[in-house]
Amino acid sequence: MTVGGDHGGEDHGGQDHGGNIDAAIARFGAGDWIDLSTGINRRAYPLPTLTQDAWRGLPTHSAQAGLVAAAAAAWGAAPGLAGLALGGAQAAIQMVPRLRPAATAGVLVPTYNEHAACLRACGWDVQGCHALDDLAGADLAVVVNPNNPDGRCWSAEALIGLAGRVGLLVVDESFADAQPALSLLPFACPANILILRSFGKFYGLAGLRLGFAFGAPPLIDALARMAGPWPVAGPAIEIGRAALADTAWADAMRVQLSADAVRADRLAQGAGWACVGGTALFRLYDTPDATSARDRLARHHIWSRIFPYSPRWLRLGLPGPEDEWQRLTAALA
Repeated sequence: MTVGGDHGGEDHGGQDHGGNIDAAIARFGAGDWIDLSTGINRRAYPLPTLTQDAWRGLPTHSAQAGLVAAAAAAWGAAPGLAGLALGGAQAAIQMVPRLRPAATAGVLVPTYNEHAACLRACGWDVQGCHALDDLAGADLAVVVNPNNPDGRCWSAEALIGLAGRVGLLVVDESFADAQPALSLLPFACPANILILRSFGKFYGLAGLRLGFAFGAPPLIDALARMAGPWPVAGPAIEIGRAALADTAWADAMRVQLSADAVRADRLAQGAGWACVGGTALFRLYDTPDATSARDRLARHHIWSRIFPYSPRWLRLGLPGPEDEWQRLTAALA
């Protein structure tokens, strides 16, 4: 089974990803592209004014700790959980395979393909599993919750139960901001659970390269040693702290994205596509021919995501400004 899906970003290491706008331009020409091939919110958080220290000085330990504290508060992290800010959730994904000696790993599929790729690159024997129970017995198990690209979700109770049947459980919550009730962070989790979070997707600032890992102190200490003394840039720290503290913006954005998802589904239904999953940051549609559907949108300079393991699935992010919605409406008319 090919382990697929993506978080967005340029193609690298032979992996298939969304965000590969260069490929769109090479085939369909330059222009004013709307990149809906990722799950990155196009209604981005407004950038605050940064201090000169953010640019001129190395990030201090207190500034980094303040960022982690802001994330813990925003996401309701349980007392006793340690946290670490990193250069995107991807940075954590690349370090996870070195937390334990390489053995047998299970990845719930289909999902973001970097989990399996990074594990295999470090010598792990990776098996794609289709049900949560199939992960039992793995030395390391990975669950993306909510899942990318189909939006499947698992309860905290189910995941905590699974932790007792695997060596290390990695729960990737990169798309959980829009569905905070799914998060494991507020729970008293076993010490063998590592929770990954993305900042850039929900806040629409993927270029900031900011993400987090939360877990028992020994796990976070091990990641911190791998990450080095300055894993996050000063501007990312200041912007991240401001955005995470703005709970009113986050609450309003969840309402907006929920309405946007309904709007996108109605447009897709009018084009003859059926919604088969997704989250409030992206939708997954069953189409008669995914390649043709992608190319149809691309002729309007709207880039979407198809998958090598499905000839019918097309994933579509949500437009932001009204002019983007109008272009999508015209492309699907």
